Order: sequence, then structure tokens, then C-alpha cells
Amino acid sequence: MTTVQKIKEVEDEMNRTQKNKATSYHLGQLKAKLAKLRRELINPSGGSSGGGGGLGFDVARTGIASVGFVGFPSVGKSTLMSKLTGTHSETSEIDFTTLTTVPGTVKVHGAPIQILDLPGIIEGANDGRGRGRQVIAVARTCNLIFIVLDVLKPLGDKKIIEGELEGFGIRINKKPPNITVRKKERGGIAITNTVPLTNIDHDEIKAVLSEYKLNNCDVAIRQPGATADDLVDVIEGNRVYVPVIYVLNKIDAISIEELDLLYKIPMSVPVSSREWMNIDELIDKMWETLNLVRVYTKPRGLAPDYSSPVVLKRGKCTVGDFCNAIHKEIAKQLKYAIVWGASAKHARGQKVGLDHVLEDEDVVHIAKK
Repeated sequence: MTTVQKIKEVEDEMNRTQKNKATSYHLGQLKAKLAKLRRELINPSGGSSGGGGGLGFDVARTGIASVGFVGFPSVGKSTLMSKLTGTHSETSEIDFTTLTTVPGTVKVHGAPIQILDLPGIIEGANDGRGRGRQVIAVARTCNLIFIVLDVLKPLGDKKIIEGELEGFGIRINKKPPNITVRKKERGGIAITNTVPLTNIDHDEIKAVLSEYKLNNCDVAIRQPGATADDLVDVIEGNRVYVPVIYVLNKIDAISIEELDLLYKIPMSVPVSSREWMNIDELIDKMWETLNLVRVYTKPRGLAPDYSSPVVLKRGKCTVGDFCNAIHKEIAKQLKYAIVWGASAKHARGQKVGLDHVLEDEDVVHIAKK
């Protein structure tokens, strides 16, 4: 029996099994078994599952962040890519025109952002159909994913693509579960929870641990609504948590009333790549979701240079990070920095050290030793 057939067998058994107190242990084992089979399918050789994998899929990374375009064939990904970046990505009405990853770059607020046009995926991609496995493996490495949908087709496509990405270990618009599993030498299993367990019970937890042969460990659950799937994700340890924007393309072909309904989909931006409608909103949403910070330099005695910001990722935007982004030697030579902007306590500027956290559009002057 192939891995795909084993996965189908486990999924069928899960669908047949009603969830109740008597079946929770069995369901926990099935969920853990399914995760292990998917890991085997994704990564049969035992190496890293995050690589692009295959001719035409390994792309040199450039820019401060990367955005991957994912969608079914012929939804307009390549047209949007070409107009955003000026990079030619073959387009036609024929399915599967794009057969490799096509990279391009768009500059937003002075920051170069890499755009990756990925071949169209098909249902069953995470099980290896078409080139889906390579496509989703590249998507795993992106800082942001655009799921491009054709508004003329059922938005059920959205659910199918989400399922394909989830099956490949990509968690969409989620944070890692607040669950810890700590192995120990002896003492059996100890389960603690600081929130009520509403979607998982001790039997299900023990079933998952048993399937992974974790017979001695401490499990701490601090997340409301935690599920067996969350526990499996923590144990597997190879999940990636990627923000997603749903790009609802071809709005030039629908009515205003239909457009109003589309705006109710969370994290969505309706556009027309062909007519170049609402692209500014898409770019603004991309910038906001990437959570980037622009910092401007100010040489002594001169006005700030607003033409070439140093762009940092929020969470890695201290003065030290700013110095390292310019040149690694600057941090070693720093005597102090003067900062103007949202992170400074005073409008006239604040003298700070390497650990000071910068905010978007701060201005920094570096004083060397």
C-alpha cells in the first residue's frame, strides 16, 4: 500500500468515527498517525521539507522579504506578477502555462520585495499530484503568501487551496500553539493546563503521545480551544506559520453588489490585474502584513536621507540591527545613536544604545567612537 493510500485509509476511518468520550483515544491516535504519514509523503528521503525541490523551483532569494503567488491555473497570477514587477511571466488561457518559479521584484516604500510566481496547483497537490509538492515547498519558505482566486469561479477553491497548504504543514494566518511538550527520563505523563480543555481531553492527549512513543513527558497547555491537531503540530515541530492575503481577481467582471460581499472575506483584497483596479490597496495590505519598518539615516550636519531607507523586519529592528544592515563593523564602532521619531522620548531626539527598538520612519544618526 502506498503512503497516499494509507493516508486515504486513515482519513476515511476518521470520517467514520464519531467524536465522543469513548472514541477520543482512538481519534487521537489516528490524527498522530495521519501527521506521520504526511511527513513521510512530504519528505520521503528524511531531509528538510522546506526546500524548493526540483529543476526550476530553486530560486536565489533577493530583497528584504518574499511573497509567493499560489492559486489554481489561469486565475491571473502571471498577469498580476508581470504588471507589479515588470518581469515577464508567460500567460495564456491554457492551464499550466507557468511551469517553473518565476521571480521578480517590486519596490514598496523604498524596500525591494521579491515576488515568486509559482506554477498553478491542483487538488491533491500535497499528495504529490502534478508539481504541487514542489510548489507548496517553495511557498513554505515565503514571508507572505498571496492566494489568488478567480471571482468568476466558486470560492470553494479557497477552501481546497487552504487544505492543500495545511496538508503540507503551512499554517495560514495562525500563531504557533501555546503548548509545550518536554521529554524526561522517567515519571510517566504529566498534563497541566492553565485554560479549560474544551476541544481535547486527557485520553486524546495520551493517545497522541503514545503514537509518538512519548511515554515520559510533561505537557503544558496554555492555549484556549487547543486541539489534538495543535498538539501534533507542536510534536512534529516542522510547521511554518505564514500570513496569507486572499487576492480576489477579475472583479471587472462582477457587479458592485457582488464586490461588497467579497470584502466580507477576512484578509482579502478584490482586484483586477487586467484593468489594474485596486492594486494600490493590495500593495498597502502587503506592506502592512509583512510588518516591515523603514529607518532613515542622518549624516552629521545634513538632512535625513529619505530616498533610501534601511528596511528591517519588526521584531528585529534595534539600533544594532540597523547598524548590521548597513555594515557589520558599524555596531562595533558605535559610541551612541540619536533617534528622532515614534520610538524617541523627545521630539528633539533621544540618545540611545544598540538595544533601542526602532519604529517605522524613525531617523537615526550614528556617532562613532
